[in-house]
Amino acid sequence: MSATITTVEPTPSVPASGGRGLLRRFTRPGAAALSGVMLYASFPPRTVWWLALPGFALLAWSLHGRRPRAALGLGYLAGLGFLLPLLVWTGAEVGPGPWLALVAIEALFIAFTGMGIAAVSRLPVWPVWAAAVWILGEAVRARVPFGGFPWGKIAFGQADSVFLPLAAVGGTPVLGFAVVLCGFGLYEAVRQVLAYRRTGAVPRRAGAIAALTVLVPVVAALAALPLVDDSAEDGTATVAAIQGNVPRAGLEFNAQRRAVLDNHVRRTLQLADEVKAGKEPQPDFVLWPENSSDIDPYRNPDARDVIDQAARAIGVPISVGAVVTPDTGPLRNTQILWDPERGPTATYDKRQIQPFGEYLPLRSLVRTISPGYADMVRRDFGRGTEPGVFDLAGTEVGLATCYEAAFDWAVRDTVTHGAQLISVPSNNATFDRSEMTYQQLAMSRVRAVEHSRTVVVPVTSGVSAIIQPDGRVTQKTGMFTPGALVAEVPLRSSLTPATRLGTLPEGLLAAVAVGGLGWAAARSVRHRRNAAA
Repeated sequence: MSATITTVEPTPSVPASGGRGLLRRFTRPGAAALSGVMLYASFPPRTVWWLALPGFALLAWSLHGRRPRAALGLGYLAGLGFLLPLLVWTGAEVGPGPWLALVAIEALFIAFTGMGIAAVSRLPVWPVWAAAVWILGEAVRARVPFGGFPWGKIAFGQADSVFLPLAAVGGTPVLGFAVVLCGFGLYEAVRQVLAYRRTGAVPRRAGAIAALTVLVPVVAALAALPLVDDSAEDGTATVAAIQGNVPRAGLEFNAQRRAVLDNHVRRTLQLADEVKAGKEPQPDFVLWPENSSDIDPYRNPDARDVIDQAARAIGVPISVGAVVTPDTGPLRNTQILWDPERGPTATYDKRQIQPFGEYLPLRSLVRTISPGYADMVRRDFGRGTEPGVFDLAGTEVGLATCYEAAFDWAVRDTVTHGAQLISVPSNNATFDRSEMTYQQLAMSRVRAVEHSRTVVVPVTSGVSAIIQPDGRVTQKTGMFTPGALVAEVPLRSSLTPATRLGTLPEGLLAAVAVGGLGWAAARSVRHRRNAAA
C-alpha cells in the first residue's frame, strides 16, 4: 500500500490590506507627536487653552496599556512635539544648536513620564494615578539638572482657563493636575462610550470613574472662584512701570548699554513732565526692568548721575535693574532701591540664575564644543541668597527677576516675607519678537491668582503689563516701543491656601504618583509569577 505525499509550499505573509499594516504601525507615534503639538498650541500667545484637554486625551490613547519601551518612545515623541515649537526662541540669537540640545534633554523627562503613565494605565481609577505621574515629571524637571527648567509647565498655558482659580488652592501643581486629569478623563469617557457601542453595556464603576474624572476638576475650579479676589485689602498704590526700549533687538544691545540706560532715564523724565502737566497721576513709586542699567552705577559716576536725575525728577523711589561688577568674584543681577534723596539703598540679587545664559556650567566642555558660545558668557553671574522685598514709599513690593517667575518658590517667598504687590522685572530683548515674552507674561498672570497679588511686569522691550490679582491684564505695552504704564492698583496682604501650603500639594501629588507606580510594579511582578507557575 503506497501513500502519496503532497508538499505544500509556505505562503508568504501579505500585509493586511496592502499598506494598512504600515499605516497602523505609525498611528500611535503620530498621535503621540500630535498630542505634543496640541499642548504647545494651548500656550500663549494663543488663547485656546482648552486644546490641552484633547491633547492629553490623545496622549492617553497613545500610551494606555503600552509596554515600557514603546511608552518611552511615544513619550519622547510627545515631548518633541510639545517642546520643539514651544522653546524655539532659545535659539533666536545663538543658532539652533542650544535650542535642539535643550529640547532633546527636556523631552527625556516627558519620555520617562510617558513610561510611568503607561505603567499605571491598567490600575483602577487610572486617570488619577496618571495625572499625578505627569505632575511628578514636571516637579523633577523643575529641579534638575542645573537647578531645573520649569518652562512648559501645563499650568502656565492656563492663564485664560476656567481652571485658573485652582492656582489659588494649590499653586501650579494643583492647576496642572486638574487639567491633565480632565484630559485623561476625557479619553476614559470616550473609551467607555466605544465599549458600550461594542457590547451594549458598561460597568457602572467604570462609567462613574470616567464621568467623575472629567467633572470633578471643573467643579473644583468653580468652587475655588471665591478665592480669586482683586479687592484692595490694604488700600491702593499708584505704580509706574517704565519700558525704555533698546537700540535694537538681539544680543548686540548689550554693547550699547549706555543707550539702554539713557532710554529708561529719558522715558522717566518724560513721565515726570506728564505728571507736572496733569496728564498722568503722580506715582508712589516707579519700577524699571531687569538690565535697565547694565552699567554698574556703583562704579560709574555718570550712570549714577543720570539715575539720580530721573529719581529727583519723578520725586519717588525707583527700583532699578542693574548689573553690578565687583572687582573679583561673579557678577550680580541686582535690583537697586533708588531713593530720590539718598540714592541707592537696599538691593536684591537674583537668586535663580539662568544656566548657559547667566552662568556657564561645564565651561571647559562647552568651550571645546562651541568656543564662540563660551566667549559670550565670559564671566558668570552669582546667586543671591535673600528674598527681595523693597519698602517703596510704604508699599512692600516683592521682586522676582525674569527667569525666577517660572519657579514656584522664588515668587512665593516674596509673599511670605510680606509683599503686598509683586514686580517681575524682565529683559526679553535677546529673544526678539518671539512667543517667549507672552509665555512669560502668562506665568505672571498665574502667579497673580496663585498669591492674590497685583503683579507688575516692567520689561526693557516689551511686553510690559499691569496684572490684577484675578489675573486680568489691565494695561500693557507693545513690543520694542518706549512706554510708561501708570495705574492705581490694589494692595493685599492675606494669604491664599496655595501660599500657605507651599510645596505640600506638589509633595502629596508626587506621593500619589510614586504609590501608583509602586502598585503597578507589584502587580506586574505578581502576574509574571503567576504566568511562570
